[in-house]
Amino acid sequence: MAAGGRLPSTLPAARVRAAFLRFFQQQHGHRRLPSAPVRPRGDPSLLFVNAGMNQFKPIFLGTAHPRSELSRYRRVVNSQKCVRAGGKHNDLEDVGRDGCHHTFFEMLGSWSFGDYFKEEACSMAWELLTEVYEIPKDRLYVTYFGGDSSLGLSADKECRDIWLQLGVPASRVLPFPLKDNFWEMGDTGPCGPCTEIHYDHVGGGRNAAALVNQGSPDVVEIWNLVFMQYNREVEGNLLPLPQHHVDTGMGLERLVAVLQNKRSNYDTDLFTPILDAIHKGCGTPRYQGLVGDADAGRVNMAYRVVADHVRTLCVCITDGIYPGLSGAELVLRRILRRAVRFCSEVLRAPPGLLASLVPTVVEVLGDAYPELRKSADQVMNIINENEAAFLSSLERGRRVIERTVQQMQPSTNFPADVAWSLYGNLGFPLDLIDLMLEEKGIRLDSDAFSELVLEDAKRKAQGAQAGQLEGTAVHLDVHSLAQLRGDNVPATDDSPKYSYKLGQHGQYEFSPCQATVLMLYRDQSLQKEVGAGQRCGVILDRTNFYAEQGGQASDQGYLIRLGQQDILFPVESVRLCGGYVVHEVTAVETLRAGDQVQLFVDEARRLACMTNHTATHLLNFALRHVLGDRTEQRGSHVTAERLRFDFDIQGPVTVEQLQRVEQVVQDVIKRNEAVHMAEVPLALARRVQGLRAMDEEYPDPVRIVSLGVPVETVLTCDSEAARQTSVELCCGTHLLQTGAMEDLAIVSERQLVKGVSRVIAVTGRQAKQAREVGQCLAVEVDSVSIRMKQRSTSVAEMQNLSKEVGQLTKVVASTAMPQWQRKELQTILKALQRTANTAIKKLEMQQAEEKAQSLLTKHCNQPVIIDTVPADSLSILMKVVNQLCDKSPGTSVLLLSPQASGEVLCACQVSKDCLPVFSAADWAVAVCTQMEGKAGGSPIVAKGSGNAKGIQGALTTALEFAQSKL
Repeated sequence: MAAGGRLPSTLPAARVRAAFLRFFQQQHGHRRLPSAPVRPRGDPSLLFVNAGMNQFKPIFLGTAHPRSELSRYRRVVNSQKCVRAGGKHNDLEDVGRDGCHHTFFEMLGSWSFGDYFKEEACSMAWELLTEVYEIPKDRLYVTYFGGDSSLGLSADKECRDIWLQLGVPASRVLPFPLKDNFWEMGDTGPCGPCTEIHYDHVGGGRNAAALVNQGSPDVVEIWNLVFMQYNREVEGNLLPLPQHHVDTGMGLERLVAVLQNKRSNYDTDLFTPILDAIHKGCGTPRYQGLVGDADAGRVNMAYRVVADHVRTLCVCITDGIYPGLSGAELVLRRILRRAVRFCSEVLRAPPGLLASLVPTVVEVLGDAYPELRKSADQVMNIINENEAAFLSSLERGRRVIERTVQQMQPSTNFPADVAWSLYGNLGFPLDLIDLMLEEKGIRLDSDAFSELVLEDAKRKAQGAQAGQLEGTAVHLDVHSLAQLRGDNVPATDDSPKYSYKLGQHGQYEFSPCQATVLMLYRDQSLQKEVGAGQRCGVILDRTNFYAEQGGQASDQGYLIRLGQQDILFPVESVRLCGGYVVHEVTAVETLRAGDQVQLFVDEARRLACMTNHTATHLLNFALRHVLGDRTEQRGSHVTAERLRFDFDIQGPVTVEQLQRVEQVVQDVIKRNEAVHMAEVPLALARRVQGLRAMDEEYPDPVRIVSLGVPVETVLTCDSEAARQTSVELCCGTHLLQTGAMEDLAIVSERQLVKGVSRVIAVTGRQAKQAREVGQCLAVEVDSVSIRMKQRSTSVAEMQNLSKEVGQLTKVVASTAMPQWQRKELQTILKALQRTANTAIKKLEMQQAEEKAQSLLTKHCNQPVIIDTVPADSLSILMKVVNQLCDKSPGTSVLLLSPQASGEVLCACQVSKDCLPVFSAADWAVAVCTQMEGKAGGSPIVAKGSGNAKGIQGALTTALEFAQSKL
């Protein structure tokens, strides 16, 4: 600290970040939170976390569980890792062209959730910038929302007056319209006016008000303070929010550039160590910060691209996003490939440069984000593997372009479908395709390519829309949630969902539940009554239905009104919104608030979900037990039919490992372990040794599920018991004894992306069925194997065996059976297919040799041999022709083979001595045309087929054609 509690004028980035966090935490009572991972949690609308507010969306939308830690936040501060490289915010193509765009950046943020509002937010911001960071006041300008008459919104004069009271001159407090100073979370949802603080890099006492928001590199926005006070409805109208929030965001990279007196973010100490490491790794001239035409050969652009992209790769891979083929994984693959291209094509760096930069990135960012240090080796391995794959696909792509160009007519456009295939299948960036075509003097058919892009976008949009429409009736909006709370409607008591026990004969007994309808929800509004035939959300005071959460599908069932036993209201799905359980129901009769109802859960479906959820915990434990402690859960989904489980893994899972995982599970099932469940304070739960928990928000107190070991035992400080069994935080419903699972079979295991594997498993009767099917298929494979060893001398028989192997291969790939057995059978079938192919070739060669020998004897040194010969296939006929020409090099041969189907096969080969006058292709065409058929080939070898009716004429034509050419 400088004298007077002020920081020195040139600060290292680490101290800039620390000063921000310390200012809000120590001087203004904010709770400091760690950065959320950049992999969004429970938000399918986002590819990456792209703003500091993402993790707080449930607070803004009012859907945070009342017992969760999230709902207790009032004022918080953090530095959030953000990635803007896909979706609404996509800066990828701009990165490298200038000194301020990034795919990864850090967002310094401060929030108030219903605590302070505009006056305090502006005052804190001004104090931090001018007193702590000592930025000269005469270089700062502030903007506020100037109003919008079409929306009926007046100017935010309250905000303007606050800035004036803080001493900002009126000439530097500037109004701007909706597009600049009104912030929205999305097309619908919380939004509000914002005020921005802009910095003038030039200064010197001038007034730069005219340059604010004009895209000038001299005057840049550094901080945005959003005042969330409205909610945009589906129809587009704005309604005041029940609770006001403040959401501020300031990009660290831009702030550091200001405080280090740099015009480019890449000249700050967040980037200079990485740029130095690039220089050392490739020997290209040092980075000079040049842009545009001054940057000869785009070398400086390449430096910026590589430095930015390697930061993004480090952060994303550490947070569980790996380069892959869809969604965020696909975007990350493009980032990695763009970086590799600039490394190899512009910087002329050897392979491996990109991964070699990881330790430098960790050095720069590791203190702020310690998780980077733990994952450095894994990040380097993944980058190297992906780089090698891309460099080989670059070669393949070049060959595709070469081949396509050779086949094109001169002066035509490059076909759009080929470019689309390169883009989609080989991951070729579009600018690379353009570049490679430009080198050959041709252009892409851009109109046709644009159509393909549009079609793809439409398909994706339809898929997303379908996903959004599903279950809209049960998602409470922020106003309805506030109204429920304002009217003191209590949160739903859903503890009866855990109310079940084992009966005398081992069957599950689910307790009945009676409830009162508190409110109905339809067309985005709370209603006291809903008419017959209408779909609505039903909010009850209590429920025994399980609402979809924690990866477990919701219950289904029905409810009846007391006294009306014969009228069932089907419950299609159940959701949890801000503590209220909403049942999606189609009203068969009028339903009213105050109605007394009895609830009936579909018990078979519930029991199947309980079985599969307990199985998921057991599978998680077994995978870690067999594959090691680094096997972290990445996600799971439980339905009545099956369970899905995603996890980190370094390499492929072997057959033996899959068998061992199933064995560990079966051992616990056989022991019929008790499943212990208890609610405990969250802080106490987090102290459990080796606790397996996903990165998500849990209510407090939280439910612990422990297999075989009582919860009290795993909670004792020094207990190692939790490491020997499955212990997880979980709100799901579970079996009471593991024996009811009966069996578990892993029916699928595949890598989603490099480093993440997905397992699908079934339990109980389905698992037994999968094993029976596996046994039956193993017997069939065994039978084919025995018959193959007997080595038939008939080509037809061997071809039938080959077909059988092909059909079995398809059945084994698509049938539900244990995955370890599938892999075993696939290995055997692959070997059998090779054996069959080799045997067929050998038998065909033997047959061809015999037929060729007899024809040679018959025609004895003739310059042309034309004849008919029995042959089972065109392949054998071609071999006979080849053998004849090999044994008699100066002879030209044409053979016809009548088939039982009435077809005639034709094969011919012309002696090289007869070229170019005599062409095999022309010969075959002439002969097959005579038989009303088709043919094709090269000047030396050709083949075709025709109709048996014309065979005599064809033989005559063959001879006449040959005589005319010789």
